[in-house]
Amino acid sequence: MLEFTTRLLFRPETAAQRFLPEGPYPVGDNNLSWVAIQHGKEAQTGSLNLLNLSSRTNQRFDLPGRPGFAFPTSRDSEFVIGLERQLGLFNTKTGAWNILQSDIDNNESGTIINDGVAFNGGLVFGCKDLKFAEQKAGLYLWRRKDRQLIQLRNDQICSNGKVILGSGDRVTMLDIDSPKKTVVRYDIDVARGTATLHDKPIVDLRSGSVFPDGMIATPDGKGVIIAFYNPADVDFGEARQYSLSGELEAVWKTERSPRVTCPQLLRINGSVKLVLTTADEGMSPEQQSRHTNAGCLLVGDANFNALPDTPIFNADGL
Repeated sequence: MLEFTTRLLFRPETAAQRFLPEGPYPVGDNNLSWVAIQHGKEAQTGSLNLLNLSSRTNQRFDLPGRPGFAFPTSRDSEFVIGLERQLGLFNTKTGAWNILQSDIDNNESGTIINDGVAFNGGLVFGCKDLKFAEQKAGLYLWRRKDRQLIQLRNDQICSNGKVILGSGDRVTMLDIDSPKKTVVRYDIDVARGTATLHDKPIVDLRSGSVFPDGMIATPDGKGVIIAFYNPADVDFGEARQYSLSGELEAVWKTERSPRVTCPQLLRINGSVKLVLTTADEGMSPEQQSRHTNAGCLLVGDANFNALPDTPIFNADGL
């Protein structure tokens, strides 16, 4: 098993932005987008952020709600974002918010959009119960070709990391519902709008005390890298790489930052690195003073020469 350490890449400017960073994603050369899901415990809004990896400068774009995910689109300066119960397009130059779908998960109360994944068929995303208590949040396919929202499940608690393997109308999806502590596999039939769950989990983490959060595929598609959110007051956090047969292959430690939320592989200065978002959500002022990397973006070496597929969302004609 490989072991890596991480170091500070970027410390968000404000406490609001350090509360719950997630969703790092490449945007062209040397640029990374990420979302601050909410600007504090009682906040009802968050932001889209663009980090220049060369200058380490960050642009913040406040949003009219709490974003669960954001992906660059085929149109310059535009992102597709899952926000509260809406799916829409946000333009960073004009600030325009163009709603593609509203009233998502409207059959339930107390849920909002959380994590998602873009692929050639559109988007798959899930919601979370804001109390993290009930199996009532939806999992959805937004099918690009006919702009249809299709509910795949209605029993998730906190829908998190997602990976799409393959292309065309039949793909495999790996999925995390964090409180259930497993990585499961679905066969997705995009044309029919169905998801068939395999009986056996890909990775079973139920014996551990930490919660799997964001997830990406390894470049060869034969494994996954998972960020682990640890609510306890411990010295470091982790991201782990597993094979699709469930074998632990690598660990990245995040000193002074136990609540790791999402991973992303990027090429920085010619080398493939792992970037991790972390959070200081739920920490007391005393804990924040000790966990000095909490809420920051961290970076570590990675044993890869290539990058995984990170598709942009096709917004042409929308």
